[in-house]
Amino acid sequence: MAGLSKNTPVPVEIKLHRKSRLLEITFSDGKTFRYTSEFLRVYSPSAEVRGHGPGQEVLQTGKKEVNINRIDPVGNYAIQLTFSDGHNTGLYSWDLLYEYGLHQDEMWQRYLRRMEEAGASRERPGYLSDWNGKPAVKS
Repeated sequence: MAGLSKNTPVPVEIKLHRKSRLLEITFSDGKTFRYTSEFLRVYSPSAEVRGHGPGQEVLQTGKKEVNINRIDPVGNYAIQLTFSDGHNTGLYSWDLLYEYGLHQDEMWQRYLRRMEEAGASRERPGYLSDWNGKPAVKS
């Protein structure tokens, strides 16, 4: 993904919806994207998640219930997100967030395929889902 160019739309509004765990960003070209906290966490641009080169990505598991606790601006080009699991090393530039918005559906499907191939779970270890799909702590 290319660096920030003068043609890259920039956010005009950023809203965090804590209950629904959504980050909503409206860009200067009028496009609005809604990202789940889980999506942004599993696609963190940090070296911890991406690795240090192609093929070194680390599959993030158990992030279904993760939330964003803090959003900090980084200059005029990015935000740093602090997640409820403590992760905070990724810088989300405007161009990255815009690209993520455009390609969110296929990225999410790729993530779900990788999880299935690995036999991994989006649920946090120690959690069970009760009959209505709400997380219930294992006793």
